[in-house]
Amino acid sequence: MPEITRDEVAHLANLARIDLSDAELDHLAPQLNVILESVASLSEVVSADVPPTSHPLPLTNVFRDDVVTPGLTAEQALAAAPASEQQRFMVPRILGDEQ
Repeated sequence: MPEITRDEVAHLANLARIDLSDAELDHLAPQLNVILESVASLSEVVSADVPPTSHPLPLTNVFRDDVVTPGLTAEQALAAAPASEQQRFMVPRILGDEQ
């Protein structure tokens, strides 16, 4: 199993635009190696007779019928609004004149 070197971690950090100190590079390289070893050990467990699954139990989606129902009219929707103008809700302006 190839190991990730400190220089490779520095290169990856540079590509990701992450500024790491020397101490962080020294700390991360062994941790990334442990992660790679863990992933490699999983590949040893995988068996050809076990089908890949995304969930341990079979799942089915339950959809309701899409039934069209009447919505509110503009007047009904605006009836409880504190203020409206031209069939729209009026709200306080939050932006200045700069656009």
